[in-house]
Amino acid sequence: MTNTGSVSRDLASSLVVFLVAIPLCLGIAIASGVPAAMGLISGIVGGLVVGVLAGSPLQVSGPAAGLAVIVFGFVEQHGIAMLGPVLLVVGLLQIVAGFLRIGSWFRAISPAVVHGMLAGIGILIILGQIHVLMGAKPAAGGIENVTAIDESVSRLTGTNVTNEAVALLVGLIALLAMVCWEKFRPKSLSLVPGALVGVAAATILTITLELPIARVDVPASLVDSISFPTAGNFAQLVQPGIILMTLMIAVIASAETLLSAAAVDRMHDGERTRFNKELFAQGVGNGLCGLLGALPITGVIVRSSANIQAGARTRTSAILHGVWILALVALLPGVLGMVPLTALAAVLLVTGWRLISLHHVRHLFEHHGLVPVGIWAVTVAMVVLQDLLVGVALGLALSILEILPYLRRKLVIRHAEVDNEIHVRLRGAVTCKDVPALLSTFEGLPDGRKVNIIGKHLFYIDHTSAETISEWLRRETKSGRNIEIHPPRAARHPRLKPLFARFSAEVA
Repeated sequence: MTNTGSVSRDLASSLVVFLVAIPLCLGIAIASGVPAAMGLISGIVGGLVVGVLAGSPLQVSGPAAGLAVIVFGFVEQHGIAMLGPVLLVVGLLQIVAGFLRIGSWFRAISPAVVHGMLAGIGILIILGQIHVLMGAKPAAGGIENVTAIDESVSRLTGTNVTNEAVALLVGLIALLAMVCWEKFRPKSLSLVPGALVGVAAATILTITLELPIARVDVPASLVDSISFPTAGNFAQLVQPGIILMTLMIAVIASAETLLSAAAVDRMHDGERTRFNKELFAQGVGNGLCGLLGALPITGVIVRSSANIQAGARTRTSAILHGVWILALVALLPGVLGMVPLTALAAVLLVTGWRLISLHHVRHLFEHHGLVPVGIWAVTVAMVVLQDLLVGVALGLALSILEILPYLRRKLVIRHAEVDNEIHVRLRGAVTCKDVPALLSTFEGLPDGRKVNIIGKHLFYIDHTSAETISEWLRRETKSGRNIEIHPPRAARHPRLKPLFARFSAEVA
C-alpha cells in the first residue's frame, strides 16, 4: 500500500477509535469516582504520548475499566489528591521494569488468574453501575452494592414519576440501542461503535424532552482540571496501605497492557510488539498522568481492536485519536456536558459484561481441564467478595500449588540448525517460570526458516506455558512460517497428548 494510502487508513481509523474512546473515557472516570475531565486527560495522554513511544504500534492506550474498581476504592479511602503521587511512582516502576527487560515476566502470570481478575472486576463494575443507572451513587464494594440495591430501587417509585425512574428509563434506552446496534447494524455502518449510538440516543432524548437527570460535568477549560501533586501528598506515600496499592496498580496495569498487546499481535500481520518498550511507554504515560492529576492508563483491547478493524496501518492512528479528544474538549466542551450519566452507566454495563467473558472459561476447561477453571473461579469469587488484592494473591498461590510437583524438573531448551531447518528441543517440565526463556528462544529464531518443535522428552506443560506456545504458533503460522510438531514419545502427563494434538492442528 502506498504511503498516502496508509495515511488515509490511519486517519479514518483514528476517527473510529476517537468515537469509541470518548464514552469510555467519560464512563471510566465516573466509575472511578473522579471528575470526567480526569478520564479525558488520560485519553489525551494515552494518544499523544504513549502513542508516540509505544512498542505496540497498533495498540491504543487510555483509561481502563480494569482499574476503575481499584481507583474507586483508593479514592474513597485515601482521597483524590493522593492518586497523582501514586501514579508518578507507578510510572517510574514501569519505566524501570522496561529498562530491566521485565516485560516478558508479566506474561508468565497465569491466564486463569488474569481472566479471573478481569471477570471479578467486570462483576464489580456491573454491580456498581446498576445504581448509577437508577440515578444513585454506587458503594465501594461488591457486597455493599448488592445490599444497597433495595434502597436504589425504592427511589424509583413515588406519587409521581421520580427523577430516578426517568434516569433508569434513559439508561435502558441507551443499553437497548447499544445491544441492538451491535446485533443488527448494517454493513455500511459497521465501523460506527455501539457505545456512541447508545450515548447519542440517550443524549438526544434527554435534551429534546429536557429531562431532569444528572449529566456529565465538564469544565469550560481542561487546564482548570489539572491538579499537580504537592509535597504533602508525597509525604504520605510511605503509608503501608498506599505502598501496597501502588504496587498493585503497577502490576495490574502492566499485566493488562502486555496481555492486550499480545492479543493485538494476533489480530494483524504487521510489526510485532516490543514488550519492554511498551512497558517503558506506559510508564512515561502514567507518570505524566500522575503529574497532571489524571487516571491511570493501560493498553486497552476494545479501542485497539476497533483500531485494527478500521484498517489502521501505523501508530499515527493512535496518536491522532488523542488529537481529536483534545480538540473536542478544547473547542466543544459543552457537547460532552449534554451526556446523561445514566447513558455512560449503560456503556460500562456492557464493558463489564465483556470483561467477564465466559469464552475464556470454556477455553480453559476444553484445553487444560478443571484445575485452571477452579483457579479462575476462586479468583473471581475473592475479587468480588473480598478485594482485588486477595483474589489475585490467592489465584497466584493456587497456580503455584498446581505446578509445585513439577518444579524439580528443570526445563532444558536446545535449538540448532539441521539441513537449513531449525530444531527446537524441549526436555523436562515447562511451567510459568519458564515463559521468559520460551519467549526469548522462539522470538529469537531467524525468520523464514522451517521450525521443528521436538517435545519427545517432555514430562509436563502447565496451562500458562501452553498458551504462550500456542500464541506463538498461531502468529508464526499466520505469517507463513512452516512449523512441524513432534509430540512426546510417551504421555507422562494425561494432558500432554491433547496439548500436542492442539499444537499440531494450529500449524496445519
